[in-house]
Amino acid sequence: MTKRRGDLLQIAQLGHTVLRKKAKTVKDVKGLTVQKLIDDLISTVMDVDGVGIGAPQVYKSLRIFILASHPNPRYPKAPKMKPSAVINPKIISYSKEKKKDWEGCLSIPGIRGLIPRHHSINVEFTNRDGTRLKKTYKDFVARIFQHEFDHLEGIMFVDRVESSKDLISEKEYQKLMKKDSIIKAVERS
Repeated sequence: MTKRRGDLLQIAQLGHTVLRKKAKTVKDVKGLTVQKLIDDLISTVMDVDGVGIGAPQVYKSLRIFILASHPNPRYPKAPKMKPSAVINPKIISYSKEKKKDWEGCLSIPGIRGLIPRHHSINVEFTNRDGTRLKKTYKDFVARIFQHEFDHLEGIMFVDRVESSKDLISEKEYQKLMKKDSIIKAVERS
């Protein structure tokens, strides 16, 4: 099997109208244009140390996103998974339990927000081979899925912040993470 390599794409920034539109259903999942977009999205998200990216974030108003959780400088504790395409997703059900945690967005660089998300979700989507799948995601991967699903609905993570006091700069977020790691290391010793 040959390794796919896509092109790196420009990322739309907060304020661009494509980010506020409800994305269109993908009709030809196996078509060359869609397959190329998937390759490009994977290359782009991995290049910028993201854990997910939606097609609207690269100026394509289509119901596609990539789940690409992996430990990186932006999310050092992210679980490792192979990047995968999520096409025409539906969230079937949500857990009642919600948890607030920090999120960032490639389309809003330099800002993090404390966002409430459902702990687990049951979803249905088509993969890049055209197979319809049903899955359950929880914890961090459920958070990524909900964040990227929001992109397909024209919703940005800052729309979900409960208070403007829950927004911080990336620099302050990194300081918090470093401080948190130091505290945990001391507690373990």
